[in-house]
Amino acid sequence: MQQKTVKAVVAHGAHDVRLESHTLSWEADRVLVKVERGGICGSDIHYFQHGKAGMSVLKSPMVLGHEFVGIIKQAPENSGLRGGQRVAINPSQPCQQCDICRSGRQNLCRTMRFMGSAQFFPHVNGGFAQYVAVSPAQCVPYTQEAEPRVIAFAEPLAVCIHAVKQAGDLTGKRVLVSGAGPIGCLVIASALASGASEVVATDISPRCRALAVEMGATQAQDPRDEATTTDWTADGGQFDVCFEASGAPSAIAAMVAFTRPGGIIVQLGMGAAEVNFPIGPLLVKEVQLRGSFRFIGEFDTAVKWLETGKINPLPLLSAERDMADAVAALALAADKEKAAKVQLVF
Repeated sequence: MQQKTVKAVVAHGAHDVRLESHTLSWEADRVLVKVERGGICGSDIHYFQHGKAGMSVLKSPMVLGHEFVGIIKQAPENSGLRGGQRVAINPSQPCQQCDICRSGRQNLCRTMRFMGSAQFFPHVNGGFAQYVAVSPAQCVPYTQEAEPRVIAFAEPLAVCIHAVKQAGDLTGKRVLVSGAGPIGCLVIASALASGASEVVATDISPRCRALAVEMGATQAQDPRDEATTTDWTADGGQFDVCFEASGAPSAIAAMVAFTRPGGIIVQLGMGAAEVNFPIGPLLVKEVQLRGSFRFIGEFDTAVKWLETGKINPLPLLSAERDMADAVAALALAADKEKAAKVQLVF
């Protein structure tokens, strides 16, 4: 067992996030990675604001962060990894033993240990630290020519590529994306990269609508514009596939009306515990409602798409802040009128 004292961004509870010393311990079979930078996600913001993210409640201090990249400082022999390699870190740690994992759906593992998550106790520390220790399987090397600030989008992009896969073949399809935050915008780019002929976005924020267009949306509309949304219900619905990325109850309920008969809705926005849902129209139109949660092999795909420039996420990068300014960075990331994605630099 080796140990190292590092600085880390640690959540203690609601409105109590501190930059403090943290003891990192690791076994010989782990990879020691010097973290370069990481993106602040919605779950990090929830831990910062509320001391919980959904049903995952902080019971002890936890290092935040699950969207991060770094440089290998030490790797086990025969791991195929070497010191000096730049890597994206896959924060997923499925058990690989249960029936779900063995079926190839590791994202649904019932005992998934996900970095920066308080779902289980002891909590799983995240990557907002000077150094982390991870398994070789979590390390995805990328070309030295790619920018770390680009590759740091691998985790949210993987979520979006998985959602697009849930929808099936998008070639020539007309697509609607509800919610144009970072996830919605990356869904837009992923859908277009997967062959969609048109992608329309909705968001109540003018700033988010502008970002959606910058990320490739054909148009971006305010969902409160009844004239536009009424047109989308013509002939039983105008969109082949709808991705709901906002989690807002009103948006979730509206998707059925916008989806053509026989079409598909992919739900990846979280937040609403209960929704008054139009189940009757869903049935008579034979619309398929599909959930989408995290990712599997799409993490490697995301790294490849980013390093080759298939998707450019940089319009979403609103600010970069030093780890010493983590609390201010979290507050900025929480203000959706000012920021889409904020990255911490370590």
